[in-house]
Amino acid sequence: MAPNQLGILEQGEWEDVQVKSDWKPDWKPAMPTRLRRLSPGRVKSWFWPRSTGCGSQQLRPTAWLDGLRGFAAFLVYWQHHELWAHDYDTENPIFENAFGYNKKFYLVSFPGIRLLFTGGHFAVAIFFVISGYVLSAKPLKLIHDGEFLKLGDNVASALFRRWFRLYLPIICTTLVYCTMWHAFGIWVSNATAKGSWREEVWAWYAEFKNFSFVFNSGGLPWFSYNVHLWSIPLEMKGSIVVYTVALAISRCTRNARLWVMSGLIFYFLYITDAYYCALFVAGMLLGELDLLAKKDELPRFLARLEPAKEFICWHLFAVGIYLAGVPNQNDNLDQLRKNRGWYYLSFLKPQAVFDYKWFYLFWAAIFVITATPRIRWVKPFFETRFCQYLGRISYALYLVHGPVLSTLGERLYMAAGWLEWRAKEYLPGWHNKFPLPRVGPMGLELAFLLPHLVLLPLTFWVAEMVTRFVDEPSVRFPAWLYRKATGAEKQPQLAVKE
Repeated sequence: MAPNQLGILEQGEWEDVQVKSDWKPDWKPAMPTRLRRLSPGRVKSWFWPRSTGCGSQQLRPTAWLDGLRGFAAFLVYWQHHELWAHDYDTENPIFENAFGYNKKFYLVSFPGIRLLFTGGHFAVAIFFVISGYVLSAKPLKLIHDGEFLKLGDNVASALFRRWFRLYLPIICTTLVYCTMWHAFGIWVSNATAKGSWREEVWAWYAEFKNFSFVFNSGGLPWFSYNVHLWSIPLEMKGSIVVYTVALAISRCTRNARLWVMSGLIFYFLYITDAYYCALFVAGMLLGELDLLAKKDELPRFLARLEPAKEFICWHLFAVGIYLAGVPNQNDNLDQLRKNRGWYYLSFLKPQAVFDYKWFYLFWAAIFVITATPRIRWVKPFFETRFCQYLGRISYALYLVHGPVLSTLGERLYMAAGWLEWRAKEYLPGWHNKFPLPRVGPMGLELAFLLPHLVLLPLTFWVAEMVTRFVDEPSVRFPAWLYRKATGAEKQPQLAVKE
């Protein structure tokens, strides 16, 4: 990646972001600079995706994590489009169940391949593990170095900034989204616009204040102004768990730290129904093991596995990919047992877990993330330019793909011949406006793929704009605010002449 770009461990997740000052000793009036900013090349750069520069620069050791997170965000995008366009009653059950369920044999539901079409929930598990790894990276390093005062400062700064970093982009994107309904008279199928924009803003506020309260224990988990953001409150809760555990184990010995984290994973997964906490702590545990491996201080039983590392990781990866395809049409365990290849696995589900899929996705995410950097042909894929770009816009892509889908996407699918009953009832003018043939395998029909010639680049462009003008400032702003609140804002130093 280019040196001036921030990766997964440099995006303000655990390290204070330094805001560059515009002050210079040889300051001159800025009017010529402002005029240069209006040049065609400058204006174009505002609206054109930035290059990752990974082709000519040395990749960081953790660059594959950026790519994995980005590809996971793309899986979320693809699953939502697949399930949105195809019929809910007849076609979605094929996507959401295993190969051969109800005697229906489609390539889209074949183990491994199915993950590329309905891997959205697996992607969320990946997000949580990566967040646990990233958020704990700096605290764990300070613990290993014995820098306990710096650890307190780091966790204080991280906790102060975390809410702003997660929710400011949601505030901006959802407010713009619901404002568009009134400004352009847009109808969307998964929301009901209020009578006026003022009423809409008040309804948005009344819902958002509960959605953004981390200890809220009632109501629906969805935010109706973007239902795909249900995982963000869990992200905030998991972040608090990581920072709390880091402080709690900071004075513990190596073995005690490992036992505490392992015990917490067991508690969250097998005793209470807190799978997301287990995923965050598991990411933290992987980070601890990586630090110990670099210092050659792994526990003896793990160090002995070193000669068979690649052999073990191949099997972990294969098992992880299979478990990632757990049927997820509903939380009915009896239906899971009717899916081929899942009858005996269904008995592994702990009593505490209500929605069984998260138990299997927990192990799938751990196995895949553990194996990926240790398999020679898998890791380079996530280091490609495309995956690195997806990693940079991943949060924005997660935020905007739903609004684009429910506005322009729905209309293009209706025009292509999909969503027939919905089109006739709500948008009859769009029904079969440009009918396309449904030739090709299920999930890759020509009528489904052609609309993506517009939808995919448009969604990427909107995500790029949100990343540049909303997401990145949402990282810098709380860092600046924290320095102001603590009185740590640095004053410019006068240049000293020799």
